[in-house]
Amino acid sequence: MPEPEPVDPAAASRPHERTPGARELAAAAEVFGLLSDPTRLQLVWLLTRGEADVTALTEACGAARPAVSQHLAKLRLGGLVTTRKEGRRVVYAMPDGHLKRLVVEAISRADHQVTGEPWHD
Repeated sequence: MPEPEPVDPAAASRPHERTPGARELAAAAEVFGLLSDPTRLQLVWLLTRGEADVTALTEACGAARPAVSQHLAKLRLGGLVTTRKEGRRVVYAMPDGHLKRLVVEAISRADHQVTGEPWHD
């Protein structure tokens, strides 16, 4: 498999300038739907910090292992996380920088809402 092209970090953080059409809006709504569950959102937030297997994610989020596995399966089927095998372990990752930034910003906004910290840009 060929190596991916290097990405300009400045280009990666710029918003896409095109006005979204129906397909883009539907795809975005699907992402928000997958993130609408608190456990799935926590799992994705944990994966913004780096790769992890089911055991580590279960310990970190405190949910039952079967529930974590089911949530991860939904996230994988939705294309939000990827997997790779490491021996018998399945390691989950979130390589999408757009999604990482979206999740971090959503959690940061929630922190302001919960703590009363003033809003900022």
